[in-house]
Amino acid sequence: MELNKISLCAKGISDVTIVPNAFIDLYMPSANGAYVKVYLYLLRCFSTNDCDLSISSIADHLDNTEKDIIRALNYWEKQKLIKIVKNEANEITTIHLITLWEKDTDLDTSNIIDNSTNSISKDSDSAINEIAVSIHTVDKPATRQKYSTEKITELTNNDEIKYAMHIVEIYLDRPLKPMDIQLILYLYEELHFSSELIMYLYEYCVSRNKKNPSYIEAVALTWAQEGIDTEEKAREATVIYNEHFNNVNKAFGLNRAPGQIERQYITKWVEVFSFTDDIITEACNRTLLRTQKPDFKYADKILETWFKKGVKNQADIAKLDEEFSKGKSKSKVTPIAKQSSNRFNQFPQRTYTAKDYADIEKKLINKGL
Repeated sequence: MELNKISLCAKGISDVTIVPNAFIDLYMPSANGAYVKVYLYLLRCFSTNDCDLSISSIADHLDNTEKDIIRALNYWEKQKLIKIVKNEANEITTIHLITLWEKDTDLDTSNIIDNSTNSISKDSDSAINEIAVSIHTVDKPATRQKYSTEKITELTNNDEIKYAMHIVEIYLDRPLKPMDIQLILYLYEELHFSSELIMYLYEYCVSRNKKNPSYIEAVALTWAQEGIDTEEKAREATVIYNEHFNNVNKAFGLNRAPGQIERQYITKWVEVFSFTDDIITEACNRTLLRTQKPDFKYADKILETWFKKGVKNQADIAKLDEEFSKGKSKSKVTPIAKQSSNRFNQFPQRTYTAKDYADIEKKLINKGL
């Protein structure tokens, strides 16, 4: 079968591969590394006219699966950094790179030539494919206000801000940099975080070994989006996630904090699949019985199957198990009766009458036996 070729369109990107600073500062820190590679490769492909682009070619070049490439493309379209055009067969025909300064405007695709009708339908796995694999992934503003020296002086004279900055310095274990100060003032002025919430934000991020301002900003934007505007609400939200992590650790018998990829799996199970801890624990238990190790990828396959089959509780799992057992028993072939191991069974067996036995006895007597 001939591979579907994809045309790549962009506006405002030069012949050399240029990575916008806004992408590095705002989008790259919270994105999965594999997704970042796909976006960078798209930029690279646009800089060459002889790039024979297809999902297969991207997957081969990045040593990844085609499904992973599609996930990455769906992710960047959700972040509004690309626009995907598909044909009636739901195949990607065009990828339009959206520069960050045109991100907030409506994309005019009238100049994109596509011989087939654009389809907005998605495959049945699209809800899963478009999962942001980072725990904190939100749409960030392309730019945010930069405070002047006068404004910084004015705000830092506030005792609350001054104390918060002092505590943040302790958490970061270094003097504050200008970008740190800009972020703290943004949290206070624009997101209306209290000094207590700002201090807990840094405490929470540093406890996860995350000191990058971009990551801290992403968490803050997530909290603001979710209506977390007090320290109490923030602590409650983070405790809930810690409970999920602890339950999985207990089920898998792990005596350590989950790693980044493992946290991404757990977040997917909780936020996207909306599974309760008992269902997640059941999947972990079955994973251990099957693989004899804490395999998060295997557990994810179990939970993804349950999600697609509409599992909501333990009763639904029991029902699936019963249906599986019935289907398995029906598929069994009736076994052939096992023959005796006697080597003479390969010959036809005769049936003897009383007269036959009498004749044999008479012959033996005549022979003097």
